[in-house]
Amino acid sequence: MSSVCQVRIPEEIDARLRRLAAETGRSKSYYVRKALTRSLEEMEDAYLADERLAELRAGRSRTHSLTDVEKRLGLAD
Repeated sequence: MSSVCQVRIPEEIDARLRRLAAETGRSKSYYVRKALTRSLEEMEDAYLADERLAELRAGRSRTHSLTDVEKRLGLAD
């Protein structure tokens, strides 16, 4: 399912997108989708890391050493 979304971007970025699209035969939309997907994934990862750190600092979560995890999973030598 696709939806239409209009976004205003600076002329400099639009020019770069037009040039890239022209040189590669892909659409500007293709590159915008790729860039947004990568950026969103990075932002989601950062958000989750911040949330995890807050949980640790607040004492609502804890860490486990690799040695303990290996022992619990029966992977220790």
